[in-house]
Amino acid sequence: MGALGITLGIVLALVAIAIIIVIILQEGNQQGIGVVSGAADSYFSKNKARSIDAKLARWTKYFIAIFVAFVLALNVLAHFNLL
Repeated sequence: MGALGITLGIVLALVAIAIIIVIILQEGNQQGIGVVSGAADSYFSKNKARSIDAKLARWTKYFIAIFVAFVLALNVLAHFNLL
């Protein structure tokens, strides 16, 4: 494996770690659980959480697109023995 393959592999690993981090940072879909536990959500906290979750969801899509592109590039390069 040449320098190109090692570089693309490292970038692929970094993108995979970024995907994991972004997914972990997202809030779960536990609607109505606050009623059971007695926690009250204000309008501002709900709105703030939605905007942060929307940004994280968008970044997840970007990182996944980059991940797929790198996987395809590595497979094509490996198929033609260019690595």
